[in-house]
Amino acid sequence: MKGLLEIEISGPVVMTIAVIIGVGLFLLLFLRPASRWVVTAVVGIVVTAALGWLTVWIVEDVLDVFHVGLTPRVWFWVITGFAALGLAAVSFRHSPRWRKAVAAISIPVFLLVTALGVNMEFGLNRTLGSALGISTEEAIQLSKPDPDAPVPSGPLWQNWKPPANMPAKGEVGTQVIPPTASGFNARPAGIYLPPAALTENPPRLPLFVLMMGQPGLPDPQYVSAALDEFAAKNNGLAPIAIVADQIGPDQDDTLCLDTAKYGNVEKYINVDVVNWAKANLNILPDRDHWTIAGYSNGGQCAISFALKYPKMWGNVVDISGEEFPGAEDPAGNLAEIFGGNQATYDAQKPINIMKGKQFPDTTAVFTVGSDDVTYVAAAKAVSAAAKASGMTVTYYEVPNGGHVGIALNAGLTKGFEVLYPRLGLSP
Repeated sequence: MKGLLEIEISGPVVMTIAVIIGVGLFLLLFLRPASRWVVTAVVGIVVTAALGWLTVWIVEDVLDVFHVGLTPRVWFWVITGFAALGLAAVSFRHSPRWRKAVAAISIPVFLLVTALGVNMEFGLNRTLGSALGISTEEAIQLSKPDPDAPVPSGPLWQNWKPPANMPAKGEVGTQVIPPTASGFNARPAGIYLPPAALTENPPRLPLFVLMMGQPGLPDPQYVSAALDEFAAKNNGLAPIAIVADQIGPDQDDTLCLDTAKYGNVEKYINVDVVNWAKANLNILPDRDHWTIAGYSNGGQCAISFALKYPKMWGNVVDISGEEFPGAEDPAGNLAEIFGGNQATYDAQKPINIMKGKQFPDTTAVFTVGSDDVTYVAAAKAVSAAAKASGMTVTYYEVPNGGHVGIALNAGLTKGFEVLYPRLGLSP
């Protein structure tokens, strides 16, 4: 079962094979000697392509299902998929058995190719398991940290000499972080241990806590890919990363608050996850080496926590984050979570939290896809407020990046590019 869930469903090789098979079936159905058939096929293609366009328009512009603009490539995959299905549908009329058989086989193939194309464009589900919301990571083995281990007096990059047998890459896996204080029903957290952490006498390393989007998995593959690249250039040094679950198995927008409806999410991240990290990971103890980070829904959570717990989090990375908790449905959240009390809701908004306060010792990185219009506006507003509150702020727009995988990956890269010197991992 695990092997099936680990099947790669993204990447150029997978898409090339899928497209070749899909085009082959399309041509087999379309190419038919009779001119009358060509007219029938074209009508079927055009009508269903128009239906595909209408469907995407309703999903994006009328219902606003994803709360972000869909890229032209998503439109292309959906409209093309509908057109191919239209050809398959008309192929059942007045046709021999072999053509009906090919049409029947082509329908699931066209659906699969369309789904793969859309998934590739979003770039967030690399395996079948992640697409189905099922983690395939196994529990990672941890060594109990030595509480008496010395803290280096200078930056790690100056003091650390990697052994010859240090692994080339880090390790990933999962760990259950008990909700001792919060009681929040969280899924197992993803864990990344960099190469330096896997040596016989590992150094204490910075802590990086990441929260993914909603819906989403606490999947360590994205942060591990980014950190392995940085570790390779810096003698195996990288933060130890926890990908914590702030939305739970039902994948709700919990607003990252302690609420009666969703549970004590804020307490889970800032008490349970933090206490577990101190007890189980070989991390540096001071705030300057601790980073809270997030993508999309998690990005809003990250900046909110950095503001509420400034003595804990010295750094924050907000990747394509929302402007405030529950920004996708403010009216509904106002009624359900805050009982209609607008002042109480407003008090939870990061821009309002920063008013009249200063955070001079916090480093903040805000990144967003350049064509992710709604989130660009949010990132600009929150980053401007952060700069005004005294934070050291980096704002970066990912070229041609929407609210998809490219924005997440490039956001992580920019975040570590800024933070590595701050964390003492590079000059």
